[in-house]
Amino acid sequence: MITGAARGIGRAIGEAFAREGADLAIVDRAPLDRLTPIAQSMRRPGVMTAAFALDVADDDAVAAMVAGALRQLGRIDILVNNAGVTQRKPFLDLTLRDWDDLMAVNLRGVFLVTRHVVPVMMRGGGGTIINIASQMAQRGAPQLVHYSASKAGVIGFTKALARELAPTISVNAIAPGPVMTDMISERSPQWFERMIAELPLHRIGTPEEIAPTAVFLASSDAALYTGQTLGPNGGHVML
Repeated sequence: MITGAARGIGRAIGEAFAREGADLAIVDRAPLDRLTPIAQSMRRPGVMTAAFALDVADDDAVAAMVAGALRQLGRIDILVNNAGVTQRKPFLDLTLRDWDDLMAVNLRGVFLVTRHVVPVMMRGGGGTIINIASQMAQRGAPQLVHYSASKAGVIGFTKALARELAPTISVNAIAPGPVMTDMISERSPQWFERMIAELPLHRIGTPEEIAPTAVFLASSDAALYTGQTLGPNGGHVML
């Protein structure tokens, strides 16, 4: 199950898991008539896909989606909480609505989807949860206070839940650096020039370069990982 899977990092992760033979529940707030062809495009021989259009901040909708995924796919072994939004705004201009709207998707959504999926994984004997955070949780940035706070919350959520669910369910996070998605595509040429100069690898990442980290964390090769935050970020954060 991958949330925010219609584009960017979520879509790349879905395509990577499909190549590995995983059945997919593709979740996004995009309209179903747009989401269904995306899910169908990820099908391979022996790979089933199902599409679910909803707001991950809506508890009833999430509960119905998880039940629907079980009916169509039979089980949920891997959850990727990728759905997220961003907004650049000076702190003193932030409204309560700005804060609440962003937290609803970036943090409440992670909680709700996970809360409904964990009992399913427990009944199935275990599973893997992968939360997509951001290097902004570790660096911070001007005009991204609410976004940085939400992603720091995702990392804290990951650590605490990993301790609570081990050893049955592993819980890890991925904190990407700058990645060429819709979130940054409209930035100015000056921003890109400055960012590329800051990055030790001197380039912006792609969604396809983030997806292998998710595949790794879901694999048996990552059996010793839980409560960790992996950072494919071009060297922008070094821990």
